[in-house]
Amino acid sequence: MEHSQTPHKDTAHSKEDGLYLTLFTSTFKISACTFGGGFVIIPLLRKKFVDELHWIEEDEMLDLTAIAQSSPGAIAVNASIVIGYHVAGIPGALISILGTVLPPLIIISVISRFYAVFRDNAYVSMAMEGMLAGVAAVITDVVWNMGSDVVRTKNPVRIVMLILSFIAVRYLKLNIILLILLCGTIGAAETVMRQRAEKERGW
Repeated sequence: MEHSQTPHKDTAHSKEDGLYLTLFTSTFKISACTFGGGFVIIPLLRKKFVDELHWIEEDEMLDLTAIAQSSPGAIAVNASIVIGYHVAGIPGALISILGTVLPPLIIISVISRFYAVFRDNAYVSMAMEGMLAGVAAVITDVVWNMGSDVVRTKNPVRIVMLILSFIAVRYLKLNIILLILLCGTIGAAETVMRQRAEKERGW
């Protein structure tokens, strides 16, 4: 019996180690290719963990993105933390932080070391300008996908919030933090009211 139990423990450890390794390498590669701001990392995380690995459902990804965006700090790090925690608990969150932070730390350290060379290099400047177009396309893709997810819920409250939030930020210059808190409060109230209505109907 003792010999038969050992392989099961080894298998469990190997699966756990494989999960952590995949989580680290995935977040490391994604972070290393994230140029142009935190929002760029969202479609990359979505493609990896939703489409390829199937560790996270589509709706869960949208919820995790909302949590990452509404929390203090860089959205890229926040998104990695919530995804890592969702996949593998606290160890997963810590591994995701490490995988996300290391690439920019290494790259910025190198650039700061040779800052004058990078600053005056025409090819580097042209490359950065060319990246702007790609970054804009990626951010547009994020907006389109997240907006489509909201519309597909066919929830009138969420659709109206989406439209009014855009107007408030784009034209009224409303503080984004206040807007997120307001939308979160409305969303929570709407969910509570819907759940109460379902209980009253005996669902």
